[in-house]
Amino acid sequence: MKKTVLITGAAGFIGSHLCDYFISKNYKVIAVDNLITGNLQNLTHLNSNIDFKFKEIDITCDFYIEDSIDFILHFASPASPIDYLKIPLETLRVGSLGTENILKIALKNNARILIASTSEVYGDPLVHPQPEEYFGNVNPVGPRGVYDEAKRFQEALTTAYHTFHGLDIRIARIFNTYGSRMRVNDGRAIPAFMGQVLREESLTVFGDGSQTRSFCFIEDLVDGIYKLLHSNYTKPMNLGNPEEIAMIDFAKEIIAMSGTKNKIVFKSLPLNDPIKRKPDIAKAMRILNWQPLVSRKKGLKKTYKYFKSLSLKELNKKINKFE
Repeated sequence: MKKTVLITGAAGFIGSHLCDYFISKNYKVIAVDNLITGNLQNLTHLNSNIDFKFKEIDITCDFYIEDSIDFILHFASPASPIDYLKIPLETLRVGSLGTENILKIALKNNARILIASTSEVYGDPLVHPQPEEYFGNVNPVGPRGVYDEAKRFQEALTTAYHTFHGLDIRIARIFNTYGSRMRVNDGRAIPAFMGQVLREESLTVFGDGSQTRSFCFIEDLVDGIYKLLHSNYTKPMNLGNPEEIAMIDFAKEIIAMSGTKNKIVFKSLPLNDPIKRKPDIAKAMRILNWQPLVSRKKGLKKTYKYFKSLSLKELNKKINKFE
């Protein structure tokens, strides 16, 4: 019999790719999303698949799933700064109330659950690169605190369910990820740069551009999530690409890749914006035998092709539905 996986945040960028991946691995998929930041168009290609079922549910409220469930992937949460600054209370609730509702469903079904945590639990790190043992440097009352602390609480709550109830858990600390189905104006670097290139605008770099990020292609990430889910490791694990690049160099790289001559403009660095961000993936390499395989050059070309395929209407959309 096919195993059943419940995926929350399924209409989002990463969630929709996970739906595809688990369908391809011969699982039944129950996709859940309240569509506050997700997009049903990310899932329409699966509607005719008999192993796929979508439910529009707000997991911060009481809800019921009648199917028996073997695995849960908890990916419901606003993830871009623009989103969680617009809907801070929803962000906190999904990390707390929503997470406990999902943990209760996992407990009831004796299901293994993997939660999507984030590199943001490290805040503006004082340790570089960031290993899982690092506790972080987070401002709980800063503008990013609603997301950072929601994820930190989510990790604590999930671990408590493991310790107290014996729930089978996995915790993925996900670093910057990119690929198709990202919202072009969600405020993150890659869709922002590519949207600006395609609209023939100047690329916006914050601060002097010396801050660094590490970008993992979506195909590599979902493979890492699958391997972590099927491992025996119950503590937090970093998943990301350790290849680090300064944002000014990254902007220039995208301009060169696109063959355009866009200029670069500088704006003030947002409060508490991390200066360095690079995962230590030694544990993933050793325990999961996983590391990113798609080069940034190849991944960016695929992603640029996706954004280029969007209509002018999509490219010129307002930042998001909350404006």
